[in-house]
Formats: sequence, C-alpha cells, structure tokens
Amino acid sequence: MSAHDNSAVILPGATLGVLGGGQLGRMFAQTAQAMGYFTAVLDKDETSPAGLVSHHHIRTGYEDPQGLAELAGLCAAVTTEFENVPAGSLNKLAETLPVSPAGSAVAIAQDRAAEKAHFVKCGVPCAPYAVIETPEQLAAVNDALLPGILKTARMGYDGKGQVRVKTREELNTAWEQLGRVACVLEKMLPLVHECSVIVARGRDGSIVNLPVQRNLHRDGILAVTEVYEGNLPATTIEKAIAAAKSVATGLDYVGVLCVEFFVLNDGMLVVNEIAPRPHNSGHYSQNACDVSQFELQVRCMTNLPLTQPRQHSPSIMLNLLGDLWFKESDVAKTPAWDQVLALPGATLHLYGKHDAKRARKMGHLNITGATPEAVRSVALKAADILGIAPF
Repeated sequence: MSAHDNSAVILPGATLGVLGGGQLGRMFAQTAQAMGYFTAVLDKDETSPAGLVSHHHIRTGYEDPQGLAELAGLCAAVTTEFENVPAGSLNKLAETLPVSPAGSAVAIAQDRAAEKAHFVKCGVPCAPYAVIETPEQLAAVNDALLPGILKTARMGYDGKGQVRVKTREELNTAWEQLGRVACVLEKMLPLVHECSVIVARGRDGSIVNLPVQRNLHRDGILAVTEVYEGNLPATTIEKAIAAAKSVATGLDYVGVLCVEFFVLNDGMLVVNEIAPRPHNSGHYSQNACDVSQFELQVRCMTNLPLTQPRQHSPSIMLNLLGDLWFKESDVAKTPAWDQVLALPGATLHLYGKHDAKRARKMGHLNITGATPEAVRSVALKAADILGIAPF
C-alpha cells in the first residue's frame, strides 16, 4: 500500500512527470506548462520530442531503477504517453507518488488476450476471437473465425504485428512468421466505419468524454478523423460513449483512455482495442474543444475537477506522415506549409522530430470552421496541396 495521498489536489507550480518522450508526451508537457506546471520526461532518446521541451529530461530506459528514483524525487505525480511502458515501472513509481493510469490497467491494454477478456467481462461486444499460444490451440481454431486477422498479443500498434489470413494454411504460416508468440485471431467483420471515444476518469470515479470521433485508417495507421454533429448515427454515438465509460469503470481506470470501435454494416458496434493514454484521434480537441485531451490528462493526474468538454467547432484532423516529405524524390523536402496555412481554420502541429521517415508520424493538421461542409472543403484542399489521398 502506498503511503502517499492519492486524493490530494496538485496545484500548478508542482512538477508532473511522464514516461515516454514521444509526441504525446510533448503535447502533454506543453499543455501542463501552459497551466503553470513544471514537467519531467523519462526517455533514453536524447532528441525525444517531449524531452526537448521539458524542464527535466532523465535519459534512461523505462526500467532503470536510478532513473525511476530520480523521476519520483522530482515529481508530484506521473503519467505515461506510451502503452508499452513496463507496467512494473508504473507500479514501482506508485509506491511513492500518484500514478495514472495504474500499472494494472496498462498491463491489460498491453495484452490483447487480457484486453478481450476485459471487454467480455464488461458486457461490451467485441469481434469473435480465439487465443493462440500453443500448436494445440492453433489446431483447435474454429473455421468460423476465418477469414480473420492474426494479431500478436503484445507489442502491436499502428498495424504492426498483424497478418490477414483467409485459410488454415495462411493461419499456420502467419503464426510461424510472427515467431509462434502468443496471438489472438479475430474474425474479420463487414465494417462501415471505424470510430473512437476518449474518456477521462478521475480518482473519485467522475468521468467525462470527448465527442465520438469517426476515423479513417490507411495501412493500419490513422489518416483522418472527422468530428462534428451527424458524423455518425445518434444511436451509434450513444452506444459508443456508454461502452467506453463501461470499459474505463470496469478497469477502475484513472486518466485518459481511448476506446476504438468498429461499426458494422448492420449498425452493430464492436470494440476493437483500448489505448491507455491520449490518442491520435483526439488531437482535433486542441483546436475544436474548450478542454483538450491533454488538459484532461493533466486534470486526471492532479485531481483537478473534470468538466465535460464542449466542442465549439466542427473539425477534421489530417495525420501528417513522413511520406509527405518524399513526394517528389528520395531526398526529404519540407512540405508547402505556407500554402496550407493560407487556408482558413487550418492549425499546424509538428512534433519536433529531426528526421522525416516514411510511415513516421511527424505532425497533424487540425481544421476547424463554422460548418462540417466548410471544414471538409478546406481539409480536401489541404490534402491536395500535401499530396494526401482524398477521403
């Protein structure tokens, strides 16, 4: 049992820590700083986006005892920006200071098999699936699960560690290719849309949500998020928010949680996966809502009141991958940001990454406007300038 007081409010002037130095950590740090907090980042990369903008950058690995002790000594509370941070490190920090989300919740999000079992326990529908850890389990897979997607149980994100399989032969080959590690086979379902909900839950059980986001993925990576009234049927929105809150409450979760869903052609909603942190699909909230997902993250970890965010403008978010730097040749060339920023309602967010690489998330573009039609028109113009496929 930790000796610290988890219920105390941590006011601006304190130092807040984050495990992970990527762009989510950077945007968390920038938001915390705007609210008057100091920030500390633990990440071994000397040029990590979050480390470059923080007051303190502890350059060690996530499991380094000395680094964790230094972070604990500096901070009043700690969060994470990366779901594959070892749950044990979060548990260690939680011995001396408030940590959100808890290591136990992150451990479930890190393991697809545990994650699916949690959805079932919460009564939230997910795709039919089978856990495959042994050759016997592989042989026992029900034919009804094919065609399906074989996913590694651990360390998969942005489409990594996933293979589509149509037949038993392809399934057997795919399991060999993935190194015979623990996997989950999910039945492929007829999708109409993908959507996500970001919820924020406090230690007192209070819970708020951002509007439901309609998402378009390309090659397993989020490409476009559209958020405005009517982006999805009202019944779908209602079900998605209720399911996301159920998943968070069932985990006794504290912090910002993204729950991703598939909308099927019969209107049914099934949960895909959870991310125990702010999420790419919530970036629009920086410019379209009065409280962003990063401010919600700060409020959760400091026990500040959670107010229900209000979306004041329809919005579309375009993900900016490193491919945009290589449209004309194999030599990186900066995209025409001046032309993009000439468009009304366009706000550019770049992550401070030194080198553009294909499929690497380099930034995002938030577009807001008075109507969904106006926003879509500007977003399509921006996509055309940048060489992003229309949507």
